[in-house]
Amino acid sequence: MIIVTGGAGFIGSNLVRGLNKRGLDNILVVDDLSDGDKVRNIESCDIEDYMDKDEFLKRIEQGMEFGGPTALYHQGACSDTMETDGRYIMQTNYEYSKSLFHYSGGHGIPFIYASSASVYGGGEVFKEEPENEQALNAYAYSKLLFDRYVRKNRNVSEAQVVGLRYFNVYGRGEEHKGRMASVAYHFFNQYHEQGFVKLFAGSDGYANGEQLRDFIWVDDVVDVNLHFLEHPEDGGVFNVGTGRAQSFNDVATAVLNTLEGAQKTTEQWVADKKIQYIDFPEALVGKYQSYTKADLTNLTMSGDYNKTFATVEEGVKSYVEQLQAGK
Repeated sequence: MIIVTGGAGFIGSNLVRGLNKRGLDNILVVDDLSDGDKVRNIESCDIEDYMDKDEFLKRIEQGMEFGGPTALYHQGACSDTMETDGRYIMQTNYEYSKSLFHYSGGHGIPFIYASSASVYGGGEVFKEEPENEQALNAYAYSKLLFDRYVRKNRNVSEAQVVGLRYFNVYGRGEEHKGRMASVAYHFFNQYHEQGFVKLFAGSDGYANGEQLRDFIWVDDVVDVNLHFLEHPEDGGVFNVGTGRAQSFNDVATAVLNTLEGAQKTTEQWVADKKIQYIDFPEALVGKYQSYTKADLTNLTMSGDYNKTFATVEEGVKSYVEQLQAGK
């Protein structure tokens, strides 16, 4: 059995779907379905069973075997970077993760968990080393502290342990995330609601919409997760991005070109007033990453991973086409 926490969420449900495509259906999905809309992410998936996250925690603390899992994918978390309840974040993202880490170690189960590029804070070096890490908010701190905990306690398990630092992921199944959904998703909805898309004006020395992020399509993220399932000899903390920094303007332009069947530039869309800029929010000052770009050295060397990742133009086009088709 493969256990996937957060299996009804964005990346988790795509991972379950990816496992199904490989002929694997002996899957236990663990999640919190207080938001019942998330069932749409997994209703077409082939799984063995579902369990609430609190019940799952109670059972692993009791030492339940679950029939000898072959892997535990820990994707569940509070992913809201604007959440201010630090106690809730630490309980959900840190303490819960520690329990699963020790359970996996004690039972010799490969443990592959979701970390985050937010652990690099406002820095400009995105390599998996402590000197490059800092937290700009409670969410980032919960992820960073768990990475540090795993490093210090790695010897509790002889099984594989992998931390995946996701950069800006976009794609199918993120509708329930609300304000934390990707900008590609928000741009798609803005276009249909008002006929144009809104981007932040310039900040941190960047021109309007020119803040740079490493945007990665969720299908590529799933492929990385499955790569480590197939390579149990590889372990450690790995960045999961494209290794490219592209602008928010690039994302907006890809969305608009796909929706309108055009090949226009950002400047042309701005002239058409279909890209418009709004003031940078005060609430994000000092808490916002204006630049991210994954260093993929560890992934492509230690992780033996050599797949080419989709560009914004390629991945966003496929995603928007899925949204249009209602998939």
